[in-house]
Amino acid sequence: MSPKSAPAYEDKPWLAQLNPAQRAPVTPPETLLHAFRTAAREVPDRTALAYFDGRLTYAEADALSDAVAAHLAGRGIERGDRVALMLQNTPHYVLALLGAWKAGGVVVPVNPMYKEREVGHVLSDSGAGALVCSDRAWESHLRATAEGTGVHTVLTACELDLQTRDDARVLDFARCAPAGDTTDLLAAARTGAPAPAGREPAGGDIALISYTSGTSGTPKGAMNTHANLAFNAERQRVGQGLPEGSRVFALAPLFHITGMVAQLAGCIANKGTLVLAYRFEAGVVLDAFLEHRPAFTVGPATAFMALAAHPAASREHFASFRHLSSGGAPLPPALVEKFRATFGPYLANGYGLTECTAPCASVPPGKEAPVDPESGTLAVGVPGPDTVVRVLDERGEPVPFGQQGEIAVRGPQVVPGYWRRPEETAAALPGGELRTGDIGFMDENGWLYVVDRKKDMINASGFKVWPREVEDVLYTHPAVREAAVVGVPHPYRGETVKAYVSLRSPAAAAPEELSAFCRERLAAYKYPREVEILPELPKTTSGKILRRELRSRHRADG
Repeated sequence: MSPKSAPAYEDKPWLAQLNPAQRAPVTPPETLLHAFRTAAREVPDRTALAYFDGRLTYAEADALSDAVAAHLAGRGIERGDRVALMLQNTPHYVLALLGAWKAGGVVVPVNPMYKEREVGHVLSDSGAGALVCSDRAWESHLRATAEGTGVHTVLTACELDLQTRDDARVLDFARCAPAGDTTDLLAAARTGAPAPAGREPAGGDIALISYTSGTSGTPKGAMNTHANLAFNAERQRVGQGLPEGSRVFALAPLFHITGMVAQLAGCIANKGTLVLAYRFEAGVVLDAFLEHRPAFTVGPATAFMALAAHPAASREHFASFRHLSSGGAPLPPALVEKFRATFGPYLANGYGLTECTAPCASVPPGKEAPVDPESGTLAVGVPGPDTVVRVLDERGEPVPFGQQGEIAVRGPQVVPGYWRRPEETAAALPGGELRTGDIGFMDENGWLYVVDRKKDMINASGFKVWPREVEDVLYTHPAVREAAVVGVPHPYRGETVKAYVSLRSPAAAAPEELSAFCRERLAAYKYPREVEILPELPKTTSGKILRRELRSRHRADG
């Protein structure tokens, strides 16, 4: 795309893409806890949490989380103390989250897939005094991991609780009794104890210490404030325009900032019902869509690929949705069109980071993201009216519309910094503006395009190659299910392009065919000279394909 006029990002050209309700100022509650208590007061008998066949009303969730707060306070958790949550998408997660906030604590979401070293780093770096986890995880490895950290209080939960279906495809484990050195979360929640007085958080207090995925070095904790969280929750509610009380399906994990904000926080702000199904399994998710008829969900492109590939998937499974959103991983244009042709709904793109408390750009409902005609990149959306997104050159100066540079974000959703990392904070947030590390451009109508991560750029014989462009071409091949492109060492070119691909069926295409397919559609320096076919590509639990693991695989293969 050729550069257009001189940059005027502060003029917010994207406002023209928003309707009057989306452009209007919002007045979010001071905290999400305030929003939850408003819902519990105004619609106490409405279902807040649905978990397979189990239901908890707002009044019940309020009383149960009060008692969790009382337990934490009774065990020495003070205002500002950290409470680590390491659970899948179950009601226990929400009860523990609310209970920690009611006790004045700061929640530290922890990925349940983390191994001992990763968990140990998060617990030690955050200084967590309490840990909430599954009883199985505590027995298998977390007891030893927590030793030597500051954790002094442990609450455990069994994912079989609060429902009776025991779906074997997901909950494929035996019940485990709480250990003698822990307290059962539900037992504490059912004591009926009141929440401690005087612990109410303020907007400027830290709500979450969200550890980055660690794709480039040791994970560091972004400090998402209660005001950050409440603002994006309210913008989510207003921007989507869903009827009050709508059902939201938790497709993204709640420990990830996308699931935390776009699902849980937005649902609470709308006094809605959050539908939970433990963790992603395509068949179970499709069953839940039919049972609960949700109006909204958000997940990575890889999750929608898996749902679309399931043999039972039909248009009826998606008939209830008013809005479907993809975030957390790149969305290929080919998937959007295939999904709409097969199932009906338009799959809207979105863009956000942990440091932006999830979304900072999205496709407004009723709009469709354009595709850049030169690069084939699908726009990730437009910023909101309170946000300024700029594209900067290497000196930190804005570039013209249409020209690539580093994406920078300023707005009420941007975190104040990283937990106990002043140098990293100064580098990533000069003047409070987040330097994302993502390369992209904005067109003169305000549509934002993300090209790739700055560090993933491939230098082949001096030519820049962005993996996303090659991946988008691969996704147009009918046999390709997933694709990831990396740069690998080459004795002549310095680096060359290599593609890792998983196929819809094992014999659907040969590596040479895929390489030739790209050669016909890309410049000579861009097409992958090497293609390796794998059964599955490595991913984070939020659905991002791990290019670093593929680069490591190539090095290990010699």
